[in-house]
Amino acid sequence: MGSISEPAYESNIRNTKPPGIRFVECTRKSNISFKSHQAIVLIVTFLAYTSYHASRKTTSIIKSALDPQTPEQTLQSVSFFKTSNALSWVLGSGWAPFNGSNGTGLLGDLDLAFLFVYAVGMFFSGHIGDRMNLRIFLTIGMVGTGLFTSLFGLGYWANIHMFSYYLIVQMLAGLFQSTGWPSVVAVVGNWFGKSKRGLIMGIWNAHTSVGNISGSLIASYFLKYGWGWSMVVPGLMIVVVGVIVFLFLPVDPESVGVCRDEDDTGSPKKGITEHLLSSETDTESGSPVGFLEAWRIPGVAPFAFCLFFAKLVAYTFLYWLPFYISHTAINGEYLSSTAAGNLSTLFDVGGVVGGILAGHISDRLNARAITAASFTYCAIPALYLYRSYGHISMPVNIILMLIIGIFVNGPYALITTAVSADLGTHRSLKGNSKALATVTAIIDGTGSIGAAIGPVLTGYISTQSWSAVFTMLMGSAFVAGLFLTKLVVAEVTGKYQDLQGGSSDRSSVVEEV
Repeated sequence: MGSISEPAYESNIRNTKPPGIRFVECTRKSNISFKSHQAIVLIVTFLAYTSYHASRKTTSIIKSALDPQTPEQTLQSVSFFKTSNALSWVLGSGWAPFNGSNGTGLLGDLDLAFLFVYAVGMFFSGHIGDRMNLRIFLTIGMVGTGLFTSLFGLGYWANIHMFSYYLIVQMLAGLFQSTGWPSVVAVVGNWFGKSKRGLIMGIWNAHTSVGNISGSLIASYFLKYGWGWSMVVPGLMIVVVGVIVFLFLPVDPESVGVCRDEDDTGSPKKGITEHLLSSETDTESGSPVGFLEAWRIPGVAPFAFCLFFAKLVAYTFLYWLPFYISHTAINGEYLSSTAAGNLSTLFDVGGVVGGILAGHISDRLNARAITAASFTYCAIPALYLYRSYGHISMPVNIILMLIIGIFVNGPYALITTAVSADLGTHRSLKGNSKALATVTAIIDGTGSIGAAIGPVLTGYISTQSWSAVFTMLMGSAFVAGLFLTKLVVAEVTGKYQDLQGGSSDRSSVVEEV
């Protein structure tokens, strides 16, 4: 009594399946298996967030084209360039209003506006994402991101020199960008359980660095045709990927009628499938978790505040590394904007390695906090060495940049992926599956506030001293580690108790605290 009839159930599944998957199944006349759905999820979400970061990275590449000026003391430190005219020959004449004496500060204000709206929008995006179809929500966000990224570039051909135009466009781009992360993490979390989550998500999280690298290379390539192309091309690319998301992304197993223990034919089971990330307590998915309730989940606040400072460091490099390279002599020579943008991609190559290492190590140790804190503390000497010795030669610069990428992006990747997924399905929720996007948004949204502060501070501090910028970054990495102290102590205590004869299957502090 009250059960769903088979025709009605199958009709409901057809209505919720992405049109691309329906087309593939109709063509091959059989249902797609669970593992095939998992592969589709990983590929489509990887492409989606790669395109998000590619469109986000472009502004850091065009900075030197908009503001080619260099502080006079930097020029005097190297005899190869005697006057600012020489550097202008390398970088170009700039674009008003960013080529004035306050141009660096204005570029920092753009970063602040983008990231502040992005951070605030993240909290709302997580709340909305737990309450609507994530495939539709993600598609809207990607199309909107592409539109406003392109509108920024159109200022080049429209000869727009009003700062307010670029400010408003960046704010709206940040709003639509905020839809991305809570959505993709929630979808991946719906399809993959806790086993080896750190390694899987560490590899999957390479999309951040791949997006930064591809965005840098694309923007750098088109920079020679005019900086507008460096914005419009990535903007159009994310729109195309957004269409792919709409056509092929399965939000969760229930929406496509498959479950983990299906047979090899991929035949859907009748009825409602169990959420793959639910705790051992068998309860229904429940109603969406409130914002304040999500903050009270054990471990959310410490990791959120840790990410505030970790992301401050990461995003300062994201937005200012190409600018720093082009304005700092390496072995007595300055690089062009294009060369600096290409060289900066090595930071993200290190980030790919760091994300995978952090995920794998945290899985092996079953200790997310220890791993994240260790990486943040190791970032401090790496930052010092890069600032002190990165200018000696190109090989030294490359090696140190790779090392920084590993230790800066490692904890950032771990916290925003595996840790967020762990906390979004914490046992205190008693199996409630409708918290993942909200928890992810809280953690990454808090981190994004730090990401907004770091670049704008850099914009002003760098006009006085880049050494002061690196001091700020080292201090931020230290504070990030401090926020995990209590969790690290709890994990170490748990490991010690295991060695003394306690349970060998003790859960991570993310589950226990």
